[in-house]
Order: sequence, then structure tokens, then C-alpha cells
Amino acid sequence: MKSQNKQPRIKIKIKIKNGKRRGEWAELQFIAAAAKHGLQVFNPWGDSSTYDAVIEIHGHFVRVQIKSTTSRRPEGCYRCNVHPASGLPYKRGDFDYLAAYVIPEDVWYIIPAKRIVSGKKTAIMLYTTHPTSRWAPYQEAWDQLRTHHRRQIVQPKQD
Repeated sequence: MKSQNKQPRIKIKIKIKNGKRRGEWAELQFIAAAAKHGLQVFNPWGDSSTYDAVIEIHGHFVRVQIKSTTSRRPEGCYRCNVHPASGLPYKRGDFDYLAAYVIPEDVWYIIPAKRIVSGKKTAIMLYTTHPTSRWAPYQEAWDQLRTHHRRQIVQPKQD
């Protein structure tokens, strides 16, 4: 799942204190990163959807929820909140992938929703330098967005 191009990491420091503005900035970063990986990105109008961006691949659409973090924990990981503004956990079907951006390390995690939307998960811990960590297989895993196949809903035949 992990992309093979190893580029030196750039430390990023931003001065956006307002959470909503930082989220909007992270969405712009996602659009740029996705475009760099050859993906076509669309944004839903307004902010009432349960996803922030849509990737179109050969007529199929993949819904992406974008989150970001600068919150480094003493144990060396970054805590990334993965819940909507309501504070309640996401529900199955709200989105297809979570794109979690660790801002200071300039690292993206592309995580299938089924790994996030389970139980009462409201945050994940991202260890950017531990290749055996739980979320490591999803680090810079942009190809998942390119190869995603959503289950088809079978419509009953009409007589």
C-alpha cells in the first residue's frame, strides 16, 4: 500500500490557530497532493457533507474525509481526531477513505473508512517513523484511491 518514492521529509510549520481554517488549509493541501499523484479531485459545495473531497476514477467516485494534526504526544506520535464537529464517531457509509495529514512531518495517511468507522473511535495515533505501527501501511498510500471499488447496490428487476 505504501508508495515507493522516498523523498526527504520537509518540516512544515503553520501559524493557523483556528481549527476550521486549518481544516480548510489541509483540504487545499490534499487537493494539491492528490493532483501531484495524478488524481482528479472535486469538492462538494458547502460543508454539510460527511466528506470533504471526491476523487473521480474512470467514472467512479470515492468520498474522502480529510483530517489534520499538529498535536505531537510525548511518546512521539501524533494524535489525529477522527470525528465530526459533533464529537460523535462517524457512521458506516459517511465516507470511503480518511486522509489524515500530519502537518509538521508533511505525511499523509490514506486509510479505508472501514478501519476508522468502528465502535467509538474518535482519534488515532500516528507514528510517522515506526514502520511497524498500526497505521504505517497507509502512510502515503495514494494508490488505494486509484484502485478503490465501491460495492455495487443491486437494484431489483422491474417487470
